[in-house]
Amino acid sequence: MAKHFDICIRGSGIVAHTLALHLASKQLKVALTAPGIASGTDAAEASPTPDVRAYALNLLSRKLLEAVRCWPAETHATPVLSMRVQSVGGGEVVFSAAEQGTPALNWIVDVPTLEAKLSEAVRFQPLIELFDSPQKATLTVVCEGRASSTREEFGIDWDVTPYDQWALATRVECAQAHAQVARQWFDQGEILAFLPLEGPQGKTCAVVWSVSPERARQLQAATEEDFCDGIEAASHNSLGSVKLTSTRHVWPLQQALARRWIGASADGNSAWALAGDSAHNMHPLAGQGLNMGLADVDELVRVLSGRAPWRSLSDQRMLRQYERARKAEFAVMGQANDVLHQLFSQNHPTLQALRNWGMNQFQRSGSIKHWVARRAMGDPNPSPSQRKVTP
Repeated sequence: MAKHFDICIRGSGIVAHTLALHLASKQLKVALTAPGIASGTDAAEASPTPDVRAYALNLLSRKLLEAVRCWPAETHATPVLSMRVQSVGGGEVVFSAAEQGTPALNWIVDVPTLEAKLSEAVRFQPLIELFDSPQKATLTVVCEGRASSTREEFGIDWDVTPYDQWALATRVECAQAHAQVARQWFDQGEILAFLPLEGPQGKTCAVVWSVSPERARQLQAATEEDFCDGIEAASHNSLGSVKLTSTRHVWPLQQALARRWIGASADGNSAWALAGDSAHNMHPLAGQGLNMGLADVDELVRVLSGRAPWRSLSDQRMLRQYERARKAEFAVMGQANDVLHQLFSQNHPTLQALRNWGMNQFQRSGSIKHWVARRAMGDPNPSPSQRKVTP
């Protein structure tokens, strides 16, 4: 006779593993399912090329991962002390941890290291079982990523706004140390980010370069020498010469949102919910994609663990609390992200001059700049008078 679980989580990434660990800590029986996961050969682990991803994680994300003892050591979670955003023509915005009264604006986390820690923690949690296919459960949570097959299976409409840009990700070793500074340049519609890796003394940066699809293909196919010359020019030689240390990966960029994030089975005895990239996608320019997914985890765990003892995990009224809260947050963050993309993807000289003027005004804005920084850091209720966060 097949087991029946409290929760079945479909997915094998960071959001799925973090959710599983938090729900198990609330004494819920969890099935974590993805093709090959039970044998340790799921699709992500079976990839023939090294994973070059790195994410900027905020304080809320750090606390969630620390709570399940999966926060990496400092060499794999580099604290960002400042962030410099520059636009061709003289626009500049600088965010500082010291200015915000916090030890770091965020942390640049090596994805393979984090995934390994989460996988190990899951295998030592007795209330989590791994399966290669979906299991019967009172609540199914879909964390399969942007290409989720379960969305179609459940008949969920997926509204996609494609951008005329692809992202290229890789890693480079720079001649100069990064000094724990995250750097971003906006130039002729392209967006280049250098994210500091390998701890405070490191010289390695994760690169995310958002360019047109044609240019992305050219950059991926370029010789190593030509690629490094291009990235040195695009970064204005801020860290000197660079050496490519990984493969180059490209993918199309989009903003997307599922119309429904929750639903019930026909008999009303079970339910489903979406989380992470299965529910929403956004442009990487603000570095908030995974933070949004982990905030989904935080809210869903809060709603489920705070339910009345008589209320089922499939209760739609309860699950709507989660859907309303997270859709409202995405409406703010997603719209702001889209506006920034539209603003910085324009090449017209008049718009460029206006953009640079706006950046410099924002740099001097005081409380407005502080509020924006606090929101990006994961503070849900930022206040102009707030100057300190306990890590």
